[in-house]
Amino acid sequence: MASSFGARAQTAVPLGVWADDTGESHIEIYRCGDMLCGRLVWLKEAADTSNGRPKADVHNPDPDKRTQPLQNMPVLQGLRYNASSDRWEDGQIYDPSNGHTYSCYVSLVNKDKLEVKGYIGFPIVGRSHYWARVR
Repeated sequence: MASSFGARAQTAVPLGVWADDTGESHIEIYRCGDMLCGRLVWLKEAADTSNGRPKADVHNPDPDKRTQPLQNMPVLQGLRYNASSDRWEDGQIYDPSNGHTYSCYVSLVNKDKLEVKGYIGFPIVGRSHYWARVR
């Protein structure tokens, strides 16, 4: 019994690098304890065109963090597997384009397609994005 749950949970783990649905960035999803986290590992335009420096988190609500580079910045955290829904839930996703953090869940549609849903309050009022596996 435990082995069948373990096998199912193992197939639902979306570890790896994913391209967001805009094609502008890649996010690496990795284990952080018993949860999943993700960081920004590639940007189509990694340099700020005004100064040639790496793009920074200029929209962060914390002024002290606005000079931090976007490259390798954590953007997903706290995702826990829920066997009954077969998805990773109760996480948070940070959107560096506006500095907002949303509740989120992720769910494998198939081995190369990931649904990422960000929301405020309840998932029904959120928005889904579909990421494609890079590796």
